[in-house]
Amino acid sequence: MRYLKLILLACAVWPDIAASYPIYGSEATGIRRLEHARLAHEGTIAGSRRLPGELLTLPQVDLRLLHHRDMQIPDADPMFTAQVLELLGESADRYGIAVLDLSDIARPRYAQHNSENSQNPGSVGKIVVATALFQALADVYPNDLESRRKVLRDTWVTADDFIIRDSHKVTFWDPPTRQLSRRPIEIGDRASLWEFVDWMLSPSSNAAASTVIKQAMLLVRFGRGYPVDGAVAAEFFNHTPKAELGNVLVKTLHSPLQRNGMNLERLRQGSFFTATGKRKVPGTTSYATSRELMRYLLRLEQGLIVDEFSSREIKRLLYMTERRIRYASSPALHEAAVYFKSGSLYKCQPEAGFVCRKYHGNKQNLMHSVAIVESPAAERRLFYFVTLVSNVLRKNSAVDHQTLATRIHRLIQAAHTE
Repeated sequence: MRYLKLILLACAVWPDIAASYPIYGSEATGIRRLEHARLAHEGTIAGSRRLPGELLTLPQVDLRLLHHRDMQIPDADPMFTAQVLELLGESADRYGIAVLDLSDIARPRYAQHNSENSQNPGSVGKIVVATALFQALADVYPNDLESRRKVLRDTWVTADDFIIRDSHKVTFWDPPTRQLSRRPIEIGDRASLWEFVDWMLSPSSNAAASTVIKQAMLLVRFGRGYPVDGAVAAEFFNHTPKAELGNVLVKTLHSPLQRNGMNLERLRQGSFFTATGKRKVPGTTSYATSRELMRYLLRLEQGLIVDEFSSREIKRLLYMTERRIRYASSPALHEAAVYFKSGSLYKCQPEAGFVCRKYHGNKQNLMHSVAIVESPAAERRLFYFVTLVSNVLRKNSAVDHQTLATRIHRLIQAAHTE
């Protein structure tokens, strides 16, 4: 009953939103899977209940550093750095890590190790794609937030051959029939642009990411003429010279990073995420460092990624993650609000006695995590950022990041225990 009263209060104060993210945001965003998550959490239909840290109300899912916009990453604290380094163990040189503890905002603490090590960011690069889309929206509608929301909510996108190939499953929920399915996106599937962005960041669909890049390019190209029909889009991608398409891709993905204070030499998403996308539109290399990813998270919390609206929506999309995995799956974070993205790339080569398995690459085993943690979620006594890149061969990197999340959380907890 108390939980229901809180929901009704939130609806009364913020009538344009059903109540809270992630599970009460379907009416505001048009992201249909959120209705399924809400109904499952309430016990109306079969499904999982949400973790305590996933139940923040809408006003709580907000930017924390709007009054600290001049804050920069502080100098590394030697003692804090030594403590973080000890957590990495004998494979420490295989990690690049940055940790910024803002639990005591007057006395921030920062630790880093190999923070300028550059690696392909994998799916972490999808935060760059989100930035590109929100920058394009801001450029077309600089003073009209409702038009930006309308484009996200009311633009229906049909998946085409840009999605080929991708095996990531996404959630399809049909409200009238209450039918749920989870499968890869297929050619012909239709969803709102906001849902494609959610699919890109939540289950980390490469097909959705390539679709969002395509739509962002069309938005950059056609401005207020967007959305365009399928024939116009096909004409643009099929008959524009590839060199020109490559230039539009660069303008779409790279320019927003530079305009928002990021260093392209340290953070860049250079291409589509699918083979067809890469074949149709030439791209460049992609890379990231833990320090530049930390700068991104800091600027996001300051409302400096595009603008306050865009920063807030990107943070909410990171909170709306469908299922906590890898770093964010640590049991130590169940009570915490976690805003995160992860990415992996692994490769195997013949080796006597070695069996190639997912996230266990013996040639390459990249795993990257970025996370903003507020713990406990409603109280936010702890507030810290972690950016982590690793290449520890033959080790389950997903479990490795989960374990590090637990250790880092306990370390920060201990520093702020009264």
